[in-house]
Amino acid sequence: MDISKLAETIGDSPTLQLNAKAKHLKEEGKPVIHLGGGEPHSLTPKSAIDAGIEKLKSGKVKYTASGGTKSLKEAVVKHTERVYGIKVKPENILISNGAKQAIYNFLLAAINPSDEIIFPAPYWVSYPEMTKLSGAKPIVISPPKNSFEPAIEDIRSAVTKKTKVIMLNSPNNPSGAVYSNKLIEQVVKLCREKNIYLLADDIYRQLVFDGIKPASIYDFAGNTDNLVAINGVSKAYGMTGFRMGWAIANEKLIKAMTKMQVQTVSCPCDLSQTCAEAALNGSQKCITELVDTLQDNRNTMLNALSKIKKVKVIEPQGTFYCLADFSEYENDSNKLAQRLIEKALVVTIPGVGFGMEGHLRISYCGSKEDVIEGAERIRLALDEPENLKIRS
Repeated sequence: MDISKLAETIGDSPTLQLNAKAKHLKEEGKPVIHLGGGEPHSLTPKSAIDAGIEKLKSGKVKYTASGGTKSLKEAVVKHTERVYGIKVKPENILISNGAKQAIYNFLLAAINPSDEIIFPAPYWVSYPEMTKLSGAKPIVISPPKNSFEPAIEDIRSAVTKKTKVIMLNSPNNPSGAVYSNKLIEQVVKLCREKNIYLLADDIYRQLVFDGIKPASIYDFAGNTDNLVAINGVSKAYGMTGFRMGWAIANEKLIKAMTKMQVQTVSCPCDLSQTCAEAALNGSQKCITELVDTLQDNRNTMLNALSKIKKVKVIEPQGTFYCLADFSEYENDSNKLAQRLIEKALVVTIPGVGFGMEGHLRISYCGSKEDVIEGAERIRLALDEPENLKIRS
């Protein structure tokens, strides 16, 4: 039997493919170092664990309201005021099974076939595929040389009558770039002027370094009807396995997004909502501690990469990723990533999947020891292959 033409057009996740290969090598007893991870190693906040235990003890883990529980929405209201400095109503919130589903709900609710969605490179690998799944056409804006921030002139020139959405992800996966206040202000004004949606994927918003305060789409908006903010507990709270995210948007759009969610997953997970609510309402010290750890790991990574002769690096300002330019060694990032996992037993993620060929995404959310050892293996594999000896 044939599969659909749509399924044939959608690519696999390069991260999941390399994860599978790394897992296979580990099962063979090989000392693999994973610098491709997309989740912090920090433990789930105790408040979330305790709430989850009590929920399980009650035996009442059931369906919830399709758009999420009232109490979690109220926790998101408080979180939004704390993080963005604005007040929203529960009617402006949709709870979903992860930030990815929140984005996809938006696309299903807002997009018509042949619409265009603009987003800058480097971009999260799922943006082009989710765009195609919604029936729209992805329009990618390449950054200027030696920068990961798009130029407003390039974004403006890409807008057509078919443009429905501009999507921004800052702090950015995979580069760690934090877009300037000026760019965010300009894009907010452009979207208002052209009457198009602006979606801010803010899942890394709280993971920033050196005292930086990332600009918010709400900082420059009077009317917020065309603004959509996506967030969740996966990254800042280290709760990737709970699959809890949310969208903030105008009430009409939230109702439409909720209808899409009803017909796909019915409702968000009851247990995960309880745990996410406790994390949002509990001590926020876990985020401060995670940021301190990640900033230290970032500095360690930058120092280690500086020892590789022909690698070029733009310092990440947030997230837990570095998008390093390895093009002077090998411009085919898939080929280079395969070479590093086979020769050095180090997992990195090819930049081509993020719209940046010749680059590798390197994660520093694991242990400092892995960061140091992994980067040293990469150096030896590229600069001194005859001296590469991997301790088991």
